[in-house]
Amino acid sequence: MRLLKNAAFAAFLLATPCAASATTITIATVNNSDMIIMQKLSQQWEKQTGNKINWVVLEENVLRQRVTTDIATHGGQFDVITIGSYETPIWAKQGWLAPLDNFPASYDYNDLLPQVRSALSVGNKLYAAPFYAESSFTMYRKDLFAKAGLTMPEQPTYAQIEQFADKLTDKSKQQYGICLRGKPGWGENMAYLSTLVNTYGGSWFNMDWKPQLTTAPWENAINFYVNLMKKDGPPGADSNGFNENQALFSTGHCAMWIDSTAAAGKLEDPTQSQVAGDIGFVKAPIAVTTHGAGWLWAWALAVPSTTKHEKTAESFIAWATSQQYIDLVGKTEGWVVAPPGTRTSTYANADYLKAAPFAKATIAAINAADPNHPTLNPVPYTGVQFVAIPPFQQIGTVVGQDMAGALTGRSTVSAALQSAQDSTTAAMKQAGYLK
Repeated sequence: MRLLKNAAFAAFLLATPCAASATTITIATVNNSDMIIMQKLSQQWEKQTGNKINWVVLEENVLRQRVTTDIATHGGQFDVITIGSYETPIWAKQGWLAPLDNFPASYDYNDLLPQVRSALSVGNKLYAAPFYAESSFTMYRKDLFAKAGLTMPEQPTYAQIEQFADKLTDKSKQQYGICLRGKPGWGENMAYLSTLVNTYGGSWFNMDWKPQLTTAPWENAINFYVNLMKKDGPPGADSNGFNENQALFSTGHCAMWIDSTAAAGKLEDPTQSQVAGDIGFVKAPIAVTTHGAGWLWAWALAVPSTTKHEKTAESFIAWATSQQYIDLVGKTEGWVVAPPGTRTSTYANADYLKAAPFAKATIAAINAADPNHPTLNPVPYTGVQFVAIPPFQQIGTVVGQDMAGALTGRSTVSAALQSAQDSTTAAMKQAGYLK
C-alpha cells in the first residue's frame, strides 16, 4: 500500500510539464532554518518535474510586508507565498488565494493535525498547506539548572522564571538568565507579548472592541517583561527576534528561552547547536491564568489567485508539505530537524520520536492551545498571539514599536502603552469597529 501511495504521489508530481515545457515559479519564504532546508531539497522536485524555482528568501518582517503588499495590490510577483494562520482565512475570504483541494489521495489531508488544518481552512477548504506548525513552550539549560541546584517545574510560573533568571545570569560570562523576543513586529515581539498579557489576565479588546492596552494586566505584564530583560536579558534585545534568540541559545548564551516549539529541532541538532542534549522542555509559563499562555501558529504555503502557474505551484506545495517530504528531511538531514507540528503520522514515527526529545512536549503544547478562548475574560475575537481581524497587522506592527521603545528605555512603560492605546483606537475607528 505504501508503495502504491508513493507511486501515485510521484505520478502527480510528474504530471506537471517537464523539461520541454519547463515552468519557473517564484516562491517567497522566510529565512527560518526549516525553509532553508526546503530550499536545498527542492532541487529534487525540480529534477523530478523539470520545473525551476526562483527563490525570494526574506527576514520575517520583510517577508510579511512584501507578500501583503503584493497580494493586496494583485501584483502577481509570486506563485507560492509563505503565510500563516492569521493571513490565510482573511485572504481566502477576500478571494486572494486559490483553494488547495485537489491534491492526490496519497497526500492524505486527514493526516494533517485537525487544529492546524482548521486554522488554514475556510468552509472546509484548505487555502494554505502547513509546512510546519508550532505552539510555544519554555526551553531551559538542564546543565545550568543542575549546577545551580534549581529544579524547573513542568508548569512554571512567571514568578519562578524571574527567580531562575536572576540566579542564572552571569554577564561576565555573557550568560543571560533569559532570552525573549524584543524585535518589533506583530509576529515578532507582539507574538510573545500577547501571550504574556493573556496569562496576566489581559486582552487586546473588550467585547465592545475597545482597546485595553492601558489596563492593569497590560501594565503588569509589560513592566514585568521590561524589568526582567533589563536585569537578566542580553544587550540589544530590541534587535532580537526568533532567529537571533535561537542563535544566542544555541551558542550557550541563554539559560532559558520562551518561544516557538519549532526552535527545538535546531537546538537539539549537534551539527547546529553547542547545547544539544542539555536542554529541557516544559510548558509556557503562566501568571494569573492558563488561558492564552501558549500560542498556535502554522507557517504554510499558499498560491495567490494572481499566479499564472497554478498547477505547478500546487505541485510544489503538495511535495513540500507531504509526509514523503518529512521522510526525505529525516533521512537526508536528520530526523531531529524534520518539519514539526503538521501531521499525526510524524508523532507516530519511531525514528522521529527517538531523535526528537521535544516531540511529546511539542504536540502537547499544540493540542493545549485554544484560539477560540485565548483570554481569561470573554473577547469578540479568536487567535492567541494575534487578533484574527484585518486591521491587526497594522495595529500589531505599531504597538510592537511602542513596546520596543519601552524595552530600550526610549519611553516609560506607561507612556508606551498610552501611545499604543491611542494608535489602536484610531485604527479601530478607521476600520469601522468603533464609532
